[in-house]
Amino acid sequence: MDMSCPRQPVGRRRVLAAGTGLVTGALLPLAAATRSAAAAPAYTNPVIWQDFADIDVIRVGATYYASASTMHYSPGAPVLRSYDLVNWEIAGHSVPVLDFGAKYDLNGARGYVRGVWASSLAYRPSNRTFYWLGQIDFARTYIYTATDVEGPWSRLTTISTPYYDAGLLVDTDDTLYVAYGNTTISVAQLSRDGRTQVRTQQVFSTPSSVGTLEGSRFYKINGQYYIFLTRPANGQYILKSSSGPFGPYTMRQVLLDLRGPIPGGGVPHQGGLVQTQSGAWYYMAFVDAYPGGRMPALAPVTWTADGWPMVQLVNGAWGTSYPSPAVPTPPRQVTPMVGVDTFDGTTLKPRWEWNHNPDNSKWSVGDGLTLRTATVTNDLYWARNTLTHRIQGPTSTATALLDFSAMRDGDRAGLALLRDSSAWIGVKRDGGATRVVMVNGLTMDGNWSTTGTGTEVASAPVSGGRVWLRASADIHPGAARPGTFSYSTDGTHFTRLGPAFSLGNDWRFFMGYRFALFNHATQALGGAVRVPRFELSTP
Repeated sequence: MDMSCPRQPVGRRRVLAAGTGLVTGALLPLAAATRSAAAAPAYTNPVIWQDFADIDVIRVGATYYASASTMHYSPGAPVLRSYDLVNWEIAGHSVPVLDFGAKYDLNGARGYVRGVWASSLAYRPSNRTFYWLGQIDFARTYIYTATDVEGPWSRLTTISTPYYDAGLLVDTDDTLYVAYGNTTISVAQLSRDGRTQVRTQQVFSTPSSVGTLEGSRFYKINGQYYIFLTRPANGQYILKSSSGPFGPYTMRQVLLDLRGPIPGGGVPHQGGLVQTQSGAWYYMAFVDAYPGGRMPALAPVTWTADGWPMVQLVNGAWGTSYPSPAVPTPPRQVTPMVGVDTFDGTTLKPRWEWNHNPDNSKWSVGDGLTLRTATVTNDLYWARNTLTHRIQGPTSTATALLDFSAMRDGDRAGLALLRDSSAWIGVKRDGGATRVVMVNGLTMDGNWSTTGTGTEVASAPVSGGRVWLRASADIHPGAARPGTFSYSTDGTHFTRLGPAFSLGNDWRFFMGYRFALFNHATQALGGAVRVPRFELSTP
């Protein structure tokens, strides 16, 4: 989408046409442009302490939207929504199902660390449509569209060129362009209907002194074309062209080895630029903050006289706190990312994502969440219908009420801390007897093949048909952190079960730890559990 001029006359701001983000050309006094602004004095980074990486951020009228990577989780590509760039909710998902092959169904193969990587979200005013674009498995590119971010989203087309780490631009003349690539950066032009590639051309080769550049975001600002690029995982660069989308481009460094706002975390990078209604600019990036994942952080941006962006620093670093963006009063409060879910209604709330695609015949909501066994396996990493929820940082607790009265012999159900090294608390039913257990030692290697299916390290008998399960996670970055498990038979008094579990902080799995609800069989299908209530709480 074309952005308005980054340089503003002192005391005056350009007014943006509602719903488009485009400049009308009119100039009003600053006081008139911001008369309705009602902002809190400051905000604190990270603006979202949950795992949302490879951010693309846009504004449509008075609403901000962002998209993020989800790898093997389904549905994929969540769309976040905000009215002030600080408080966000999950509105929906651009990729309803990962229908890219059997491995995403855990059918003979697995899709761990594949699936939805860095992708792009854009809005096209001419047809009032949102576009999501991303490549899958380095094989081809998919485009999905919707007139409302909550959905329904549908696949518009498949393009044979895999646009790696792509940024989609809707130009002022409504032409669609895509910037993409790793080190060698290219630009493609799409057909008017967005279904096919018209041309593609290399526009930039990264100097060896810089190294790798990827994570394209594509903008048109004041008639100039910009490709915003990341140097993983410690830098951000920008290319600028005055001669059109195909260049030639010149490069400038935006940041490198900048201290980030999360103690123990990494350098903010790989995000996007966005302009507020009043003309201010912001950069929303993510911070590597394992074991929790990659957390979004926000900083104001100004522009040099010759049209280059500069991140505004605090004491030489990306600020922990900045003045809040001056925006109109939000029309409503966004839906919190923490709290209670009783699984009412007919669909899952968008805070939830499955580990690979679910078997939709084996779960339901409405009277709590019902999980019928969908897989016979002794390996949780192969079990379908494991439902995941991001962990709220820096520390949070998940509590799930589990009705296990319909479990069958050999079934395993519970609440996990899920990643490539995992542990869980839950219920085992064997020989007609039911126990609550803590299991650790679920592991995968660097090829994401299972190396450990888990070891039971603590147990206690349980009866009565229901039990409250609790997992607490510390995801302060910079070191391995503890996760602990406990259970209750009355929902009030909890008993610790098993030793602390160490949440690893290696980055290669990309996604951070998640809480996960699961139920799988080790003998035969037919059993079920029900979760009437799930709560994510912070201290």
